[in-house]
Amino acid sequence: MLCKYNRNALQIQSQCFASTVAMHCDSDYLWAVQKILIIQTAFIGDVVLATSLVEKMHVRFPGVIIDVMVRKGNEKLLLNNPAIHEVLIWNKKAGKWKSLMQMVKQMRSKGYDKVINLQRFFSTGLMTVLSGSKETRGYEKNPLSAGFSKKFPHIIDPRNPHHETVRINELVKDFTDDEVFRPRLYPSDADEQFVTTFINEPFVTITPSSVWFTKQYPLEKWADLIQQLPSHLRVFILGGKDNAEEALELTAKVTRRNVEVLAGKLSFLQSAALMKHAVMNYVNDSAPLHFA
Repeated sequence: MLCKYNRNALQIQSQCFASTVAMHCDSDYLWAVQKILIIQTAFIGDVVLATSLVEKMHVRFPGVIIDVMVRKGNEKLLLNNPAIHEVLIWNKKAGKWKSLMQMVKQMRSKGYDKVINLQRFFSTGLMTVLSGSKETRGYEKNPLSAGFSKKFPHIIDPRNPHHETVRINELVKDFTDDEVFRPRLYPSDADEQFVTTFINEPFVTITPSSVWFTKQYPLEKWADLIQQLPSHLRVFILGGKDNAEEALELTAKVTRRNVEVLAGKLSFLQSAALMKHAVMNYVNDSAPLHFA
């Protein structure tokens, strides 16, 4: 079914029409749910993947208020997102358990109708259970999933691999549909303008760093790749401020001149804007993979 909503009212008015879109339209459910919180306080790439759920909720239920909780430092990934009403920021470094209870207090004050926890860890499970939400959803693997209203399997099977966005969709499929939305970031016009100085000739980007050492391709191998790239291509080395030294170390291992370190000089969204124009983006299995 295809549903129309009154975007100006918090009470969602639905009119259902026959459509080729296989969508579940439960008018009682739609009237009941008005405020949703999506929890993803892990790393940068995890937040990017979580935007697939934000996109779907916004398209399927455009009158619903959608908030997202992230760890401090990741909130800028969600700037300019028209689907998000508010970003709740958990500062884990300011005393993890004290700050956790402050987040719980904030969550309870919002009066969420639904909390959807995308993580499988105790801390966010505790926040979910204590949120005071009318309905809570999460994965069975969360240690506190027994306290969730609804819980779902998080299956990783090498014989039948699925993208993480498919597993995220499992948390809402029962009241939406099978369609999996692509993650999306929203660079501003200023972000797009900032990168114009870098895109006047063909280029590739390389992001050699990762939070996880086990996912990092050796610098020597990155250097070999750079040397083998066509000579007419500029090469931009991307990353955060913490990766700038490693990026400089990489450039010292190559002899070509058209290599420039931009690590630490671009914001998340500026990096995403730049990568959109690249001939190719080379990354580890890390956050920039999802930017591209």
